[in-house]
Amino acid sequence: MTDHRSPHRRLFIPALGGLYASAHTGVETLLRVIAGGFLVVHGSTKIINPFGAAGMVESIGFHPPAFWSLMLSLGEFGGGLLLAIGLLTRPAAAVTTFILLVTVYFHWILQSQGYSGAEKSILWAAVTLFFLIRGGNRHSVDAKICREF
Repeated sequence: MTDHRSPHRRLFIPALGGLYASAHTGVETLLRVIAGGFLVVHGSTKIINPFGAAGMVESIGFHPPAFWSLMLSLGEFGGGLLLAIGLLTRPAAAVTTFILLVTVYFHWILQSQGYSGAEKSILWAAVTLFFLIRGGNRHSVDAKICREF
């Protein structure tokens, strides 16, 4: 990976440079797996009852609610699974980022919870946005099949 930082920047502890460089890809992979895994866990209840969120999606303005409830279920569970393994990483990250931004709107605006109600969704949306831009890295199925969006 190319270091895009200025060549004039120096570490306070230069001896840590090797550690940072060698751990970068592994930590990035760990973040992708954790983010995807959490989305799978969160979406698993919706997969069991894919139409259970119909009232919630209707209250946000998504019609028909049964269809959008099913899409939410598939997006969280399936998108999380794809993100975790790094297959179709960017499309999976796009879907999950969209879902998380909708939850920010739901908590912040519709439920008037403000930042305190939306903070987790904001954090997770930032993580999934990172993988939307960055892709899956060399420890992904995308890299193993030499294809990515």
